[in-house]
Amino acid sequence: MAETTSAAPVAPAVTVDAAATAAASAANLPTTRAERAEWLEALADALEADRAALVALAAEETHLSEARLDGEVTRTAAQLRFFAGVAREGGYLEATIDSPDPALIPPRPDLRRMLRPVGPVAVYTSSNFPFAFSVLGNDTASALAAGSPVIVKAHPGHPRLSRRTAELALGVLPRGWFALVEGMEAGMALVQHPAVRASGFTGSERGGRALFDLAASRPDPIPFYGELGSINPVIVTRAAARERATDIGTGLVGSFTRDAGQYCTKPGLVFAPSGEGVDDAVSAALGSAPASRQLTDGMSAAYAEALELFGADDDATVLLGRDEPGASVPAVVLTDAAAFLAEPETFLQERFGPVTVLVSYRDQDLPAVLAALQPSLTATIHRGSGEDVTALAAAVAPIAGRLLFDGWPTGVAIGWAQHHGGSWPATTASIHTSVGATAIRRWLTPIAYQDAPQDVLPPELRDGNPLGIPRRES
Repeated sequence: MAETTSAAPVAPAVTVDAAATAAASAANLPTTRAERAEWLEALADALEADRAALVALAAEETHLSEARLDGEVTRTAAQLRFFAGVAREGGYLEATIDSPDPALIPPRPDLRRMLRPVGPVAVYTSSNFPFAFSVLGNDTASALAAGSPVIVKAHPGHPRLSRRTAELALGVLPRGWFALVEGMEAGMALVQHPAVRASGFTGSERGGRALFDLAASRPDPIPFYGELGSINPVIVTRAAARERATDIGTGLVGSFTRDAGQYCTKPGLVFAPSGEGVDDAVSAALGSAPASRQLTDGMSAAYAEALELFGADDDATVLLGRDEPGASVPAVVLTDAAAFLAEPETFLQERFGPVTVLVSYRDQDLPAVLAALQPSLTATIHRGSGEDVTALAAAVAPIAGRLLFDGWPTGVAIGWAQHHGGSWPATTASIHTSVGATAIRRWLTPIAYQDAPQDVLPPELRDGNPLGIPRRES
């Protein structure tokens, strides 16, 4: 495996100033949506062509299985091609034309509005998805589709993979449209560089908040789109528990232990009705759940510390699964609604790793429990057959970016209707998503033309709609 990757070309990181200066120059050169779509498709092809070496290198650096990483390469290529389609379709531009109307008060001139690229974008990559949310991940794909050059800050958890993936990007994209920088100092300098016009981040609340504050404190503040912490609550109704407690318990264990519990959508807090057997089903399934190595030693240490803290809590019982040397043992923390409501902050913190908190509730406890929840990327309701959960959904929806029914949140499909976001602390900007077609909106800014001559207008706004894009006209 080492021989496969050691001879691979790698892209050296450049200085922040050199990268940002080149990106600013590239942003000033006009490109078409068709050209950018072709770039994205070529990137997908290059990624898949180097699949074997990339997967082997990623497995060395992250401890994730080669099967899991191979699937992630497929997803990443699909994301690149998806945004190629978004760019070609053109509806994301929100092109709008209002014809002149002198009878209005005040009179309306010829107005034409659309979205345009914001300029160079800084992308901070994640540890847990070394392809799909990394160098050529969703943020990079959506920014390139929008027409914004990208400067990627490599994650320290997989530096060699980042460099090799960057080499692929540099072999496809024109000069200035992509660069890789490394190191904490470079990361801080990047978000403050005057040429950078927006930034995207996937990682911890602590790290994201530090960069968010730097972006906001600039002489010219820029948007910082950070995906941070999320607890992803699950509510199991009494009817659901009576019908399928075993299936729910088994499904929960499979979800929160997936890839060592390192998904941002991991169900970290579950409310199940007392006396209906969900806790017993979870305990039974836990015995066969595999122990796994986490991405870094630091993450493993933090996970062990979290289990110690829960173990010292008199109101919680920690159930442990199989233990293996060098791996993080899967765990379930059992408590009840009274303990949760007494100290909700103890149970509302995101814990990275294969652990979830299972809260036993009585029906009269549920309103207070729901009121204590914080915003998350997802929320899930498990209901009984034919059960009306309209009121429950209305209570939970305000804290969720995505509301699921009778399933598990680990897994974020790529599509036009997808939303992967939420209010703080899930993300820094709840109206935007980092997955799905509208992720492109983060890297765009509007412009309106008033009484502009046709040759000044972008083709997307000219009379007759020469490019045939979706647009609103009145």
